[in-house]
Amino acid sequence: MTSASGPALHRSSALTQSILAPNPGPMSLDGTNSYVLRAPGHQGAVVVDPGPLDEAHLKALAAAGPVKLILVTHRHADHTAGSSRLRELTGAPVRAADPNHCHGGGHPLVEGETILAAGLEIRVMATPGHTSDSVCFQLPGDGPHGSVLTGDTILGRGTTMLDYPDGSLGDYLASLDTLEALGEATVLPAHGPALTSLTDIVGSYRSHRLDRLGQIRDALDRLGQDAAVRDVTDAVYSDVDPSVRRAAETSVAAQLHYLRGGSARH
Repeated sequence: MTSASGPALHRSSALTQSILAPNPGPMSLDGTNSYVLRAPGHQGAVVVDPGPLDEAHLKALAAAGPVKLILVTHRHADHTAGSSRLRELTGAPVRAADPNHCHGGGHPLVEGETILAAGLEIRVMATPGHTSDSVCFQLPGDGPHGSVLTGDTILGRGTTMLDYPDGSLGDYLASLDTLEALGEATVLPAHGPALTSLTDIVGSYRSHRLDRLGQIRDALDRLGQDAAVRDVTDAVYSDVDPSVRRAAETSVAAQLHYLRGGSARH
């Protein structure tokens, strides 16, 4: 669908197209990128991250079909709220790592499984950290180095919030290692533009996290090792916009848990 008056389908990689959902905000950037996956010449399609419960957006995704399968990268509503309605529109099952977000006979995603749909090979990668149920979808045949739909594990702009206590920094750092092993794949994030090198962005994300950990260690040295989350946030994120203050506090809590010996969630 490419309508001047409605949601538009854009080419995002050789094997994917996307429609931007109308839900911009401090955490969702320009909105949620809902992806439509299919091999050339194949009629059936897979939708990844239907996005919010917006009728025009969901009808545009349905019109890009016929949709045979709906996948979600993690539980947050800006990815899943439209899933049930898209299933109603298309009849396609919804699959997620969290059984609570599976619908229409779809069963939970399994780490390491390969999904064959829409003429494609889609590999499921468990990448917890942003949330405990976060997954990425690798398309090894998408261009010379393949591509990875990263959900909120890697964004097209800025950095990812760790939704502590469900999300864990230990898990997130391990997930970055998992993604880095894929090499120079194209990054197809749920928010923000596509990126050309997974290796480069993983390195940047890891450096950012380690820099923040250093800042938090310094803050604890000044404030005391038992300093409260709000006080550490004031020290480390002194210029943070009020609209993302909660996200900053949540990330600080995750990093304090990590520094204080909290184990990764599995």
